[in-house]
Amino acid sequence: MTVVPPRDLLPTHRVENQPPPRPLALWDGDLPLRQAVQAGHGQPAALARLAEALAQPEMQEAGRAANRHPPELRLFDSGGRRLDEVTFHPGYHALMRAGVTAGYASVAWEGGAGGQVTHAAMVYLMTQVEPGVCCPMTMTYAAIPALRADAAIAKTWRPKLMSRHYDPGPARLAEKAGATLGMAMTEKQGGSELRANTTTAEPDGVFYRLTGHKWFCSAPMSDGFLTLAQAPDGLTCFLVPRWLDTGERNAIHLMRLKDKLGNRANASAEIEYHGARALRLGDEGAGVRTIIEMVHHTRLDTAMAPAGLMRAALAEAVWWCRHRGAFGRRLIDQPLMRAVLADLALDWEGALALGLRVARAFDGTSDADRAFARIGVALAKFLSNKRCPGVVGECMEALGGMGYVEDTPLPMLYREAPLNAIWEGSGNVICLDILRTLEREPAARDVLDAALDRARGVDRRFDAGLAAHRERWPGLPEEAEARFFVERAAVLLTAATLIETAPAEVADGYVASRVARGRGDVAGTVTGLYGAEILERVLPG
Repeated sequence: MTVVPPRDLLPTHRVENQPPPRPLALWDGDLPLRQAVQAGHGQPAALARLAEALAQPEMQEAGRAANRHPPELRLFDSGGRRLDEVTFHPGYHALMRAGVTAGYASVAWEGGAGGQVTHAAMVYLMTQVEPGVCCPMTMTYAAIPALRADAAIAKTWRPKLMSRHYDPGPARLAEKAGATLGMAMTEKQGGSELRANTTTAEPDGVFYRLTGHKWFCSAPMSDGFLTLAQAPDGLTCFLVPRWLDTGERNAIHLMRLKDKLGNRANASAEIEYHGARALRLGDEGAGVRTIIEMVHHTRLDTAMAPAGLMRAALAEAVWWCRHRGAFGRRLIDQPLMRAVLADLALDWEGALALGLRVARAFDGTSDADRAFARIGVALAKFLSNKRCPGVVGECMEALGGMGYVEDTPLPMLYREAPLNAIWEGSGNVICLDILRTLEREPAARDVLDAALDRARGVDRRFDAGLAAHRERWPGLPEEAEARFFVERAAVLLTAATLIETAPAEVADGYVASRVARGRGDVAGTVTGLYGAEILERVLPG
């Protein structure tokens, strides 16, 4: 069908020097992604199908509409009976259906080659179109391995969570074609200190009855939630079904939806359990150990999401600069603009490469793979999310005033940029977690050292940076230096990954600017970057 173009000759002027709409080239136009997926033995056909679906104009409009029309809380029906439901714009459901059908929550567990790499790449793709819908699918993906703590629960729930059918209806599990799981852990008084939780769990036959308040509940319209409560023998993990087998609604009261800075398409809620029926998952007193399996996998997604946000922002900025002229030249041909964008692109390349390298370890089965997954995902989450807001903000600036206008995706991306640094462990929590892992698990230290040592001998600046890092911290740092230590370790690991996998111009630029610190404190203060070559990898000309 031929689309009639909009008029550019207006009564007062002709529209000129304005870029045309940018076509989304999420797979064919992203060479670094394709190369990393191939190296990780992922599933390119599945990713190409999802990318093509997301690139359709109606799907892009679904993402914009889901952001413009946030979820609404419906506590009661017209007769005053409790509903405790959240309603969403149809665009939200369209994107959820696309992700679930593609296997966002299930592909990692289906037994195919590179399942975790494929899942991580799906996070990256969907984040570029609408990040909010990723939350319920990420929670579902991450909950599946946590269910191994109880074979009976896994037998009942796993097939529904693994289904590629999106079924958002309020119905008991047995009647649904597919299901999602959320998470409700945080309480007002404790935050990240989960052992301070006060929600109680009283045994009631084969079930427990939960009573208490949860300050944050992710994806409150999920079919169930993994949650923590104080049982007689200590903090315990439970699966709380949203809808009971009897056909009744469980005693879960939605108190309010959080009015968040970003992530607007996704609902986050405060909830209360009023004697809600729950299934114990794992032993009493082993709650943190049980649910940490879920947290470990959600961290992979929070490490991949900033790479998607950075790529979306950079692609928009590069497209604008290629089609916009000023002072007699295209913006992209102006050395200073090219230097800024190329510098920013190095953070995106690093985040993508390290995130998918970590995903390969999630696919692995050896002790070394598991150890690298534990330490690598924390390092990737910390560094990539700290870089993301700066990258998106600079891309916004590249568009000038238009970058600050909701007609472009930059405001949405900017609101989203800080989020994944907070969820699943804020920066300080992640840094302390890394120190604990390195202290308690010699295998984690060994695999990290081995990954860094493999890159030695290629670039003397990297070798010098690694030597300086080890000289400064022959052991673990004091707590007050944890961020400095983690940042440098993550930068070195990213550089090592790029040295192994990226073209010389990318690895050279990253080592020169990030490892050898040959740059100022703001983007675009690097000299000698191969700007044209680097930007071609962001968005092929």
